[in-house]
Amino acid sequence: MAEIGKGVSAGKLAINVQKTLSRAQEKVLQKLGKADETRDAAFEEMVTNFNKQMADGTKLQKDLKAYLAAVKAMHDASRRLHDCLADMYEPDWFGKEEMDTLAEDTDTLWLDYHQNITDKSLLSMDTYLSRFPEVKARIAKRNRKMVDFDSARHHFASLQKGKKKDEVKIAKPAALLEMAAPSWAQGLISAHQVAQTNLSYNQAEEDLGRAQKIFEELNVELQDELPGLWDSRVGIYVNSFQSLASHQEKFHREMSKVGGLHLIDHALRDDWPGPPPGRPPHRPTPSPDQREQPVGLLEDKASTPDANTDCLSTAQQTPLVNTWTCASILVQSAVTNGSDGELPPGFLYKVMTVHDYTATDGDELELKIGDVVLVLAFDNPEEQDDGWLLGLKESHWLQKKDVSAKGVFPENFTQKV
Repeated sequence: MAEIGKGVSAGKLAINVQKTLSRAQEKVLQKLGKADETRDAAFEEMVTNFNKQMADGTKLQKDLKAYLAAVKAMHDASRRLHDCLADMYEPDWFGKEEMDTLAEDTDTLWLDYHQNITDKSLLSMDTYLSRFPEVKARIAKRNRKMVDFDSARHHFASLQKGKKKDEVKIAKPAALLEMAAPSWAQGLISAHQVAQTNLSYNQAEEDLGRAQKIFEELNVELQDELPGLWDSRVGIYVNSFQSLASHQEKFHREMSKVGGLHLIDHALRDDWPGPPPGRPPHRPTPSPDQREQPVGLLEDKASTPDANTDCLSTAQQTPLVNTWTCASILVQSAVTNGSDGELPPGFLYKVMTVHDYTATDGDELELKIGDVVLVLAFDNPEEQDDGWLLGLKESHWLQKKDVSAKGVFPENFTQKV
């Protein structure tokens, strides 16, 4: 047999062309209302759900890819910004080593964030959607086989209706032929023509049975599979969004611990006395001699009668270095105020605020320059973060005598008094 292309015979091609023409003819007859069509409302609803599910999943996959592209763009922008700062940062500025470490840590967090979203959200969505093309192809095949079944069914029905008419048409010509034929051939002609009619009828019946079997196998298979695929969307969506939200929250939490560009802000202040604001890095505990300053020295610094009155206003108008002096001038009065009344439970020592601090969480203290804070012991020492203290503003304690307003604050924004 002649070959047309690789692995395609002329006979196979002819069969495919004949099937295509037969299906087209059947669908035209159905649209014109001249042939009934096999309908399955439950299956059609499943197909509608399948198409919606595939469209929703494809859109979510597209949006996840766009989100990942945005994360990568932010990572690239962050890296370029840190590279720029590294180039302009002078070696003798405060925090040079911290700046380099910040750039490395930030870069690692961006990489981990991008990779986690890819692995936990996007890849699971890719795996989920990989099933749809194959199922879609089988649905299309099932629809074609349904048309073949309808065509075979209509053909067989037409043969059934025309069988009696054909037998009548065959009978008269056969009788004339038999009269003219020899005696030994009489009856053979009629039998041959009847056999031809029966052969066509039997072939049509066989074709109908085969078409019905193929269609029903595909139909039952898809009816079993599509509902489960439809229900699986809930778990996929929940897992994808939970994973995305979890990694997003972790990324921002870790990024807040690393710190930020406030390093450059305070490094450029000539009189900045210590580490920058924000969630602070660990600061070594002051040595014993720093903890207990002689009272006599404090009295000398506070010898001016109006020192306590003018200290805070002066500190707010001058560089922060004056605030350190201001803190020393006001210790003495803070100790006096504290000694006059009962101290709160768990009291350890007092500190003076030397830099404004804006609280970022509900459990933190809002501090202004000059605020005196009573440092308290943590109920559970394991809850204490490095560089953070638990305390209560002395003004609140003196007025209300309760510890309901206690909160945590960064140690490096204060000076022990």
